[in-house]
Amino acid sequence: MAAASRGDPPPAPFDPFVEKVQLAGQVLRSATPPRLGAPLEAAGHTMGCLVVWGKKPRAYGPAAEPVLAAAAAQVTLALQNTQLLSLLSSGKREWEEMADAIGHAICIIDGRGQIRRANRSFAALVGTPVTALPGRPWSALLPATWAEPIRAAIGTPGLAGATEIRQERRIYSASALALKGDDDESAVVIIEDHTETRRLQEHLIQSEKLSAIGQLIAGVAHELNNPLASVLGFADYLVESGDVPPHLAEPLRVIQQEAQRAAVIVKNLLTFARRQERDRRHLAIGAVLERTIALLRNQLLGLHVEIELIVDPDLPEVDGNFNQLQQVFLNLANNAAQAIASVVRPGGGGVIVHARRRLDGIAVDVTDDGPGIPEALHQRVFEPFFTTKPEGEGTGLGLSICMGIVKEHGGRITLRSAPGQGATFTVELPAACVVPASAPVPEARSAGAGHILLVDDEPHILHYMRATLTAWGHEVDVAGDGAEAMARALDGRYDLIITDVRMPNMGGRELFERLRDDAPEVAARVVFSTGDTVRDDTLAFLEHAGRPVLHKPFKLAELRQVLAATLGR
Repeated sequence: MAAASRGDPPPAPFDPFVEKVQLAGQVLRSATPPRLGAPLEAAGHTMGCLVVWGKKPRAYGPAAEPVLAAAAAQVTLALQNTQLLSLLSSGKREWEEMADAIGHAICIIDGRGQIRRANRSFAALVGTPVTALPGRPWSALLPATWAEPIRAAIGTPGLAGATEIRQERRIYSASALALKGDDDESAVVIIEDHTETRRLQEHLIQSEKLSAIGQLIAGVAHELNNPLASVLGFADYLVESGDVPPHLAEPLRVIQQEAQRAAVIVKNLLTFARRQERDRRHLAIGAVLERTIALLRNQLLGLHVEIELIVDPDLPEVDGNFNQLQQVFLNLANNAAQAIASVVRPGGGGVIVHARRRLDGIAVDVTDDGPGIPEALHQRVFEPFFTTKPEGEGTGLGLSICMGIVKEHGGRITLRSAPGQGATFTVELPAACVVPASAPVPEARSAGAGHILLVDDEPHILHYMRATLTAWGHEVDVAGDGAEAMARALDGRYDLIITDVRMPNMGGRELFERLRDDAPEVAARVVFSTGDTVRDDTLAFLEHAGRPVLHKPFKLAELRQVLAATLGR
């Protein structure tokens, strides 16, 4: 309610005459006391009242009514203009706040290519204050190489006309929307920075590739384990037999060593492909580093980079996940090698991996003699998506992931480097909690002769295991799958059943489950042998079954230990 009053004494704020004027919707006049009032109306809505009080009786005659009505009309118009101005100002402020809250660069241009309005993201993109943008041509503010793509976007409004723009390491998308109702062909130009989105997409694609590679590695490694088991088993068998002619002893020893070397490579591949994120156990850091470097050695030789491992004696164990820690050191060693390879020089370079004691834990230094890293980038190298590598050669996620893994293990990564002086990344990890030593376990007795059933779909594995066990004094029968083994095992005559897990017709898993249901005492004599230690369902089954497991390819010494633990009871 807006009201103007005049009088002595001043009228009461809730004078009944004011209410009458407002309800009447027209000019009212009162003789005693002298009063004159007119409503302030606009578009059928009463905005207030204009009321005057007189000191003398009958101060206002009929001639005063049109005068007050005219004054009320002027006051109403002034109030309307004030409200419209307030709404316009509020709308402008709200538009600016909304436009500035959008991360994309937005500007409105007229038919002549001049900017009418723009948000702060656009101002930041062109490096010009927002207030200085209106009236300036967009082509004078953006790089010259952007002109053609943006003109193409303006010429084809909508998402179909979106064009990609590359500026150094950044990727932008430009699109335009036509403003309806404008005669001068105005348009809204939207420039989006897709750099981080594209990097994330590339990282996801890379993750899918790595997942597929992991599955491929797992399948290939599993298929390699069976022939490796035969080669290593026969080599061990011949060495134990003692019937090898002297001139064949050295070749046989080479076969045995190289088969074992191949088995270690396959084991490393399986370990790298396996997913055990939550599996934590006490680890000797030297063993983690040795197996990591074994995976990298040939790759580094191709880059003319030599790698040296130094492990100080008597280092405490760490409580960690083998795969995750291996991923950290693989990434650090790879980065070091790539940094060295980026500098053309005769003789290549070298990486030194040094594991040492630090306070109550351990520290691993990965040092290269590459070009080094400027001090200004020391903190940024751990940021997601930041990379110093050329475009297309890195996602910028490796070190950030490493930092996350090390922090999860209660440690940290630090960097020491200077341009031209190489770089040293140091991984610090706390020592594992020391568990009091338990009482010594008595050595298992040597296995007595027993009746053993071998179950495997690989004839060569059945051959060497049968020959070996027979030579050790056991009675041995063989079966090519679980169905054949089931028929033989139910009579309960076997002291031990050694079965593969994955076989056609019926695998070792189904065989064990049927025996557990039909003959639990026979199921308690089962030992598994498998080369499939990657698939989650296989790992879960073996853990739940609670039976001994021989991981192919296994040495005869491992087989002897299992026999001693089962038949030697």
